[in-house]
Amino acid sequence: MTAAPAGERLEEARALLAEYPVVDGHNDLPWALREQVAYDLDRRDIAADQSARLHTDLPRLRAGGVGAQFWSVYVRTDLTGDSAVSATLEQIDVVRQLVDRYPRDLRPAVTADDMEAARSEGRIASLLGAEGGHSIANSLATLRAFRELGVRYLTLTHNDTLDWADSATDAPRHGGLTRFGEEVVREMNRCGMLVDLSHVAASTMRDALRVTEAPVLFSHSSARAVCDHPRNIPDDVLELLPGNGGVAMVTFVPKFVLPEAVAWTAAADENMRAHGLHPLDGTAEGMKVQRAYEAANPRPVATVATVADHLDHMREVAGIDHLGIGGDFDGTAFTPAGLEDVAGYPNLVAELRHRGWSRADLAKLTWQNAVRVVRDAEAVSADLRRRRGPSVATIGVLDGEQSGDGPSGGDGTA
Repeated sequence: MTAAPAGERLEEARALLAEYPVVDGHNDLPWALREQVAYDLDRRDIAADQSARLHTDLPRLRAGGVGAQFWSVYVRTDLTGDSAVSATLEQIDVVRQLVDRYPRDLRPAVTADDMEAARSEGRIASLLGAEGGHSIANSLATLRAFRELGVRYLTLTHNDTLDWADSATDAPRHGGLTRFGEEVVREMNRCGMLVDLSHVAASTMRDALRVTEAPVLFSHSSARAVCDHPRNIPDDVLELLPGNGGVAMVTFVPKFVLPEAVAWTAAADENMRAHGLHPLDGTAEGMKVQRAYEAANPRPVATVATVADHLDHMREVAGIDHLGIGGDFDGTAFTPAGLEDVAGYPNLVAELRHRGWSRADLAKLTWQNAVRVVRDAEAVSADLRRRRGPSVATIGVLDGEQSGDGPSGGDGTA
């Protein structure tokens, strides 16, 4: 069969997304708003074009066919203990402010039914995902409080190993999850919070998959077999997803999808540190340093095809029922050509259609798989709540006295 012209494929992609919009697993707009304008939404009105400063605004979300967004309520790992908790609350608060400010475009969402209602109303379902277990400060009660505030997933670690879980980008201390880490997973299952395994060490992935009673999520990770970065998912873990029912959401970050970009980004990170800046600094000063480095040292450029290569591989290993999309927009300084911002999703859908993905396949990738995982986690939670109450376990009892409640230090990757 002759392939449709590129323009025709793009129109077909947009039509599909009008029916089955993208559920994106991870967007760091809340942290960008914190760093750039200290949450002053008058200074970053996302109803207007913000392409000079952000990857995300409402017109581009609409152009990209986004129907549901997990907004990351991330805080950096140099915030620990009560400081991490309060900063996470501030992140939750700004998402609520956005939803209240733009009710015609954004709809608060916690459940799968909320997501479907938003789709039927033509609004963007706005869900919350907490990135990094340091934000609960070793407290299951804090975990439950976040769930009551609407947080639907917790990424077990960010870039640094915690007292109870090893990170992908830090020295391991536990061989995966500690006993308390396993209890965190069990309590997340009980209260209906998805276990997000992006950022964690492969050993932590395997431990969590052994312990969990609910489907897991990788909110923004790609395939390690295609790009050998520790932030990506090994094939043996992808092979476990059909038995678990979980979903791996491919990310667009160049250093996670393009092998040539790994070394370049490590050097760019060192340049940021040499200027006294965190590698993830998204302020005007930080972006100026990043752009100057890029101008002097042209970066290897990932493309839509690069991301599609990961999805082809992940589909082969895990199956079409276990894939999704998690771009990590506004959480990275650099993006692929054709996926520069949240308006780019139709380009990826068109590329996959060109590669022979069916409409049914693409509907699963963009919408159906993610909604199913949310619904399945709700069913597991309802069952577990009938059978057991909230855990009162502590890290001191399960793991012995800890040296602290914060991370041990890491490499600053996104």
